[in-house]
Amino acid sequence: MAAAPAATGAPAITAPSSSFLSSSSLSLKASKTSQLRPAGRMSVTVRCVSSPPAVDTSYKTSVSRNANMAKLQAGYLFPEIARRRAAHLLKYPDAKIISLGIGDTTEPIPDVITNAMAERSHALSTIDGYSGYGAEQGEKKLRAAIAATYYADLGIEDSDIFVSDGAKCDISRLQVLFGSNVTIAVQDPSYPAYVDSSVIMGQTGLYQQDVQKYGNIEYMRCNPENGFFPDLSTVPRTDIIFFCSPNNPTGAAASREQLTQLVKFAKDNGSIIVYDSAYAMYISDDSPKSIFEIPGAKEVAIETASFSKYSGFTGVRLGWTVVPKELLFSDGHPVAKDFNRIVCTCFNGASNISQAGGLACLSPEGLKAMHDVVGFYKENTEIIVDTFTSLGFNVYGAKNAPYVWVHFPGRNSWDVFAEILEKANIVTTPGSGFGPGGEGFVRVSAFGHRDNIIEAARRLKQLYK
Repeated sequence: MAAAPAATGAPAITAPSSSFLSSSSLSLKASKTSQLRPAGRMSVTVRCVSSPPAVDTSYKTSVSRNANMAKLQAGYLFPEIARRRAAHLLKYPDAKIISLGIGDTTEPIPDVITNAMAERSHALSTIDGYSGYGAEQGEKKLRAAIAATYYADLGIEDSDIFVSDGAKCDISRLQVLFGSNVTIAVQDPSYPAYVDSSVIMGQTGLYQQDVQKYGNIEYMRCNPENGFFPDLSTVPRTDIIFFCSPNNPTGAAASREQLTQLVKFAKDNGSIIVYDSAYAMYISDDSPKSIFEIPGAKEVAIETASFSKYSGFTGVRLGWTVVPKELLFSDGHPVAKDFNRIVCTCFNGASNISQAGGLACLSPEGLKAMHDVVGFYKENTEIIVDTFTSLGFNVYGAKNAPYVWVHFPGRNSWDVFAEILEKANIVTTPGSGFGPGGEGFVRVSAFGHRDNIIEAARRLKQLYK
């Protein structure tokens, strides 16, 4: 009687071979149904055997992994949130989740903009309207419209503007421009793409678990105590300073006085500011909408911007970066010339259909439509702020940004994220995902349909009443 093979890792069960069983050892009796049964007990020996080690038979190349990739901690923040959301849905398949986490727009793109994109798209089916590769720097009409709309009287020319597929993509292209031998500073907390792209480029040291920071990065703490603007007197010199205003995630917009300090700090140290103005249109007070409103900024700053959060272009993809001709490297070489080389090497230009949409955005009708979209999200922000303040929470941001920065003193940000997801079926973003300075906070996005925002407010009041 042959024994079935044991499963890998399980104890093997063996029976004596039939060659060692005499006819007197087993008395077998045939039944009327032809079934066999032993007349006595059969001895069974049980012994534990170790499984052989698993053999990895997969083919491997001889190419070493980029060591900088191994420095990255877990996954990028927003895919990790998506993973946890998916896990929650597996556990509760009927859950009606409201997403106030990733800053993705939800409202339809205004007709004046999509009509222009549709017209450009249809024109590509005609002899006269077809176009192939365009200028890597962007179409001249769009560059001129961006300069006239956002940088009038600031000394920024059409040729200083590089149209792209979004600010996030340009951040990585700028990192390629700077190379691996620069030092950087970031606001803490800040948009994680600045830090992660620096790690990938090899600009940083290893991740230090005890302080939750990477070596060789200056984390400029921004908190309620300092008005979310760093104490620059304590910040060592770095080559590059990443600065976002209005800030993602805190929603704080730097004042003119603060940005004047930042520009002076960069000049005194010979640093370059990478200024992320992706949320400038949400500013409702007299805070500068561009770093180039500050005298002298053209000599020390680059500005990235995007149509994503103004016109719903998160999927369409269109942005721009301003590199003034006055900005020079230490050897006197214009930064713009090298960035142009990077763009021409790494990028074939933004979609011509997207650029048609961008041009429509900057028409009088398009600008009004974008302001209406921004106004809608700002109303959502007010609902979220009112909800948390009525529950006794300290709330920051919101006034000049589509984000509400909520303080949960003494609590772990991921624990709060899990609590709100588990008990209210609402996705937020844990503050610690933006840096150690975000611990104890969660970011709540105002990007959502109005009914969802109202329902989320109801659930949050039920949870924290």
